[in-house]
Amino acid sequence: MSEEIQTGLIRISDDVVATIAGLAALETPGIAGMSGGISEGLAKRLSGKNVQKGVSVEVGQVEAAIDLRVIVNFGSKIHEVCRDLQENVRDAVENMTGLTVVEVNIKVEGVAFREEEQAVVEDPNNRVK
Repeated sequence: MSEEIQTGLIRISDDVVATIAGLAALETPGIAGMSGGISEGLAKRLSGKNVQKGVSVEVGQVEAAIDLRVIVNFGSKIHEVCRDLQENVRDAVENMTGLTVVEVNIKVEGVAFREEEQAVVEDPNNRVK
């Protein structure tokens, strides 16, 4: 975003918008985390930049488009969680930056189970409990 005022120009970095969107996403109930994917790890290694995990943005002068890759909690209604996620991210970015968010696209890349469901406990006799 860039805005001309009498005292100068204001620009908001893509990384700032990505950080705001990522934090808003993680605060949304039903979201277990963000998914980085293979291509993001490769981009981080090649560019040396700290790529925002699971978030990509396109920021123009007055508008922004946001893509999120997320992992939802098992048992959540995915369509409701995603609708809430779109609203939370849009509100956070618009309120903090003044940009108009034209779209928030979400790709659900996984489902997270509670830790106790994932953990396999073994007793001394090597029997799985």
